[in-house]
Amino acid sequence: MEEKTIQAFLVGIRDEKMSEAEADSLTNELSSLVDTLELEIISVNIVRIRGNQSRYGMGTGKAEELAESAVDMKADCIIFDRELSPSQQRNWENLAGIPVIDRQELIIRIFASRARTKEAELQVNLAELVYALPRLQHKYLNLARQRGGSYGSRGSGETFFERDRRRVEERIHKLKEELSDLGQRRQVQRKMRERQGVPVCALVGYTNSGKSSLLNTLTGAEVLSENKLFATLDPTSRRLQLPLGMQVILVDTVGFIRRLPHSLVNSFRSTLEEASCASLLLIVLDASDPDINKQYETTLSVLRELGAGDIPAIVVLNKVDLLGSPELPDLESLQNHYQGSIAVSAISGAGLKELCNLMENTLSGERKTFRFPSARTDLAAYLHREGQVISENYEEDCILVEAKVDEDIAGRLKEYIVHSISTT
Repeated sequence: MEEKTIQAFLVGIRDEKMSEAEADSLTNELSSLVDTLELEIISVNIVRIRGNQSRYGMGTGKAEELAESAVDMKADCIIFDRELSPSQQRNWENLAGIPVIDRQELIIRIFASRARTKEAELQVNLAELVYALPRLQHKYLNLARQRGGSYGSRGSGETFFERDRRRVEERIHKLKEELSDLGQRRQVQRKMRERQGVPVCALVGYTNSGKSSLLNTLTGAEVLSENKLFATLDPTSRRLQLPLGMQVILVDTVGFIRRLPHSLVNSFRSTLEEASCASLLLIVLDASDPDINKQYETTLSVLRELGAGDIPAIVVLNKVDLLGSPELPDLESLQNHYQGSIAVSAISGAGLKELCNLMENTLSGERKTFRFPSARTDLAAYLHREGQVISENYEEDCILVEAKVDEDIAGRLKEYIVHSISTT
């Protein structure tokens, strides 16, 4: 027997501080999130509110009208584009008689459907429990019974609610410990990469901006790449050789989104830290998305929250092969807006060579000339390993080497520096 598709009644919210365009944008994004879970959308509504009223988040009359519409349309659930408090969620479910889901729970459910590895499953499970903990109590509002228990375990007269809350808190603690262990392993791997002297470039950006496709095209990897939100939850690392020979580790990371639940940011912190520990960030933007500016702001906001706001970055305008429609921004205006950005297409390969050159230029650092004693061929060899050598000349009394180096290498060899030439 074919399984019935769940029918969803969507409610977007526009408050006094929000423009009509922003409300439409967020509601469209809500529709995309619901599509990702493969639910059927039977109605989309945007409600203007004045203040967040405690009972339903809006006036009682409007709430009753929406609940009646959802029931009349035989909706299986109501999905809100905002976070509902536990009491508001309970009030809505009592009013409509069907499940009510807020934006936070919706995104967590998508992450749960995408989790493939043990670490991703642990991270999602933690976020689910943190979200569920304050909502446990309403399950037991009508239970007045007490249950006994052995002294020192449940406690005499412990309620169902107290027992379940304790179990959830214990499970949260255990998950945090497991994720901490995995995070420490990831840190060891990062330190090993640092000792090898291979720079890390992290692909960061809004969900579905094409980060995985870019990784696949540049490195020949076979990371899952779908035209869906949050296709990638696990960071994937691949080695990439740049045009002049520099080796880098390219890391794909989980995508960002507006109003990303803090429980997910905290749960995925160890994997998101791949961005905060990178030598260079590639901020990937979907050039064909009308909301590109909002998505860029969201990406910067999450990076700041992760402590990665000061890492050198290149803005990558991806999907330029999709530009050309009148309703989309033109490439010239985008490049004027995002100064120093580079336009690419992970699908056609356009601009990828220029991107690799820019990455190498950015990572190579400042151009300097070193004069080493004739006997110190080891120092010249060190520059070949750690920097980008431009020229090398053996004189009667010295070795002259011109190279691009980062601040760390320049500091170690500062006594041999002849002069500096700024990178053009």
